[in-house]
Amino acid sequence: MAQYGAIDASEADVVFAALADPTRRAVIARLGRGDAGVSALATGFDMALPSFLKHVRALERAGLVTTVKRGRVRTCRLDRARLAVVDGWLAEQRAIWERRTDRLEAFLADEATASTSADAANRPANVSTRPGPAKDQKETHDER
Repeated sequence: MAQYGAIDASEADVVFAALADPTRRAVIARLGRGDAGVSALATGFDMALPSFLKHVRALERAGLVTTVKRGRVRTCRLDRARLAVVDGWLAEQRAIWERRTDRLEAFLADEATASTSADAANRPANVSTRPGPAKDQKETHDER
């Protein structure tokens, strides 16, 4: 079983699979504003309630949502702590890519320094790097 640092890969897979669906991401976004009943959540989607409940169950299996039934109303609540799996995985990926870009930046800086040094070493000693007229051209000055 692969590990992402302290994050179990199978845990991350379950959470990312649940978040792969746009309907489920929209439910998570809505629950981020507070608890809501299943019927209230379902009104924003063009699907039958039983189909919507499948999405809620997928979020429950992933541990992202908990539901409580009181009477005839099933209320959904976001488990914000479970989103730490996503946050942890993203932090690890960010660190990996920052190290890679830092190494690339250092490599390019070394290449630029080596290129500048090589150009200076290959330049004839009597050639100036300062801009000015060529040796064949005479400088003319207005002397008044």
